[in-house]
Amino acid sequence: MLQTERLILRDWEDSDAESCFAYAKDPDVGPIAGWPAHKDAAESLDVIRNVLRVPETYAVCLKEDGKAIGAISLKMKGHTDFTERDDECELGYWLGKPFWGRGIMPEAGREILRHAFEDLGMTKVWCAYYDGNLKSKRVQEKLGFRYQWTSEGVDVPLMHETRTGHVNAMTKEEWQAGNKELKNTRS
Repeated sequence: MLQTERLILRDWEDSDAESCFAYAKDPDVGPIAGWPAHKDAAESLDVIRNVLRVPETYAVCLKEDGKAIGAISLKMKGHTDFTERDDECELGYWLGKPFWGRGIMPEAGREILRHAFEDLGMTKVWCAYYDGNLKSKRVQEKLGFRYQWTSEGVDVPLMHETRTGHVNAMTKEEWQAGNKELKNTRS
């Protein structure tokens, strides 16, 4: 479990199915990230058991009630297309629409990046978004990711289509420099 000022990032549980469904059924949430809106709580439970319950994948929860409102993950070697290295991973995330615009995902992202670089020994974290997903682009900018490349015709298998994808990355050195800069502005 990881914590921030407002959030708890914890393992997914079967009991999160209703909460997951409440947000994952919204057509504005999953499809822009590359997965179809959930049809019912049973589908959300299946996703929890078979997709979200893997190492380094966390339910994003507000401390005030502990309910899952989104997900954040570090996809390790063998589970990402960006790297075959043991010391690199890919950041992924989604958040329920009622919580957009409140700085929740940047807050969760800062903690998961700290975890990646300090606890897991990563040297680089990759992150990407599909064309048109301006909220995801903005989260990555706030976190300090740097643009790497754009790819046309990226296969999005769960949506049965291809899209344009934008890839960003952050090295441990860039993360350390950004944290140092942040601390200096707070002093």
